[in-house]
Amino acid sequence: MSSITLTASASANAARRGNLLGRRLLIFGAWLAFVLFLLLPLLVVLGEALKQGLGTFFGAIFEADAISALKLTLLAVGISLPLNLLFGVCAAWCVSKYQFRGKSILVTLIDLPFSVSPVIAGLVYVLLFGAQGFFGEWLQEHDIQIVFALPAIVLATLFVTVPFVARELIPLMQEQGTQEEEAARLLGASGWQMFWHVTLPNIQWALIYGVVLCSARAMGEFGAVSVVSGHIRGYTNTLPLHVEILYNEYNHVAAFSVASLLLLLALLILLLKQWSESRINRLKASAGEE
Repeated sequence: MSSITLTASASANAARRGNLLGRRLLIFGAWLAFVLFLLLPLLVVLGEALKQGLGTFFGAIFEADAISALKLTLLAVGISLPLNLLFGVCAAWCVSKYQFRGKSILVTLIDLPFSVSPVIAGLVYVLLFGAQGFFGEWLQEHDIQIVFALPAIVLATLFVTVPFVARELIPLMQEQGTQEEEAARLLGASGWQMFWHVTLPNIQWALIYGVVLCSARAMGEFGAVSVVSGHIRGYTNTLPLHVEILYNEYNHVAAFSVASLLLLLALLILLLKQWSESRINRLKASAGEE
C-alpha cells in the first residue's frame, strides 16, 4: 500500500512540475510576443521621434498642418461618436427588446463593416457623392461639397465604427431580458423614465466600453478616410494621413513625432478601456454573487 501511495505521490509531483514548466513557458512566450510585436515597435517610434531632440519633436507636433490634422481628427470623432452612440443604443434596444421580421438581417448589417474593407467603403461614398457620382450633379447644383471635405470624412468614420457600441450592448441587453422594464412600465413609468432609471444604469459601463472602442477606431482610421479626403494638406488630412504624407516626403522625424501623438491618444484610450472593462467585470461578479 505504501509503495502505491509513494508512486502516486511521485506521479502527482511530476505532473505538477510539468504543469508548472508548461505554464512558465506559456507566460514567457506571451511576454516575448508582447515585447517583440508591441513594445519594441512603440519604443522605436518614440526613439525616432526624439532622435533630433525635444525642439524638433515639439516643432513637428505644433506645426500648423499637424494642429489642423489633430483638430480635424478630433472633430470627426466628436461628430461620429454621438451618432454611433444613438444608433448603438437604438439598435441594441430593438434587437434585445422586440421580435420583428428582419431582425437577423439587421444584426448582420451591423456587423457588415467588420467584413468590408474600409477602402471599398470609401470608394462607395465617392461613387455616390463624388463629382461623377450618383448624386454628384445634384450636389454641384446646390453647391454642396461632401467628398474631399468634412462630411465625407465623417461618413467614412461612421461606417467603420458603427458596430462597436451596438455590439457591446446587444449581448448584455439580451442577457438582462425585459423583466425590469416591464415592471417599471406597470408601475407607471414613461418610456424615457424607464430608459433613464432602469435600462441605462444596467448598461452604462458596457456603453462606456463601446464608446472607448469606437473612439480608438475613429482616431486611427486610415483606409476609408484616405479615399474620400483628397489628401488636401491642412484641410482634409487627419492625423494618420498627415503621418503618411510626412513619411512619403522622407521627413521621418516629423512623421514619427506626429505618430507618437497618435500613440499617446491611443494609450489614454487604452487606460479608459481597462478602467471600463474592470468596472464591467466587477458588476458581473457582483451580479453572480447575488
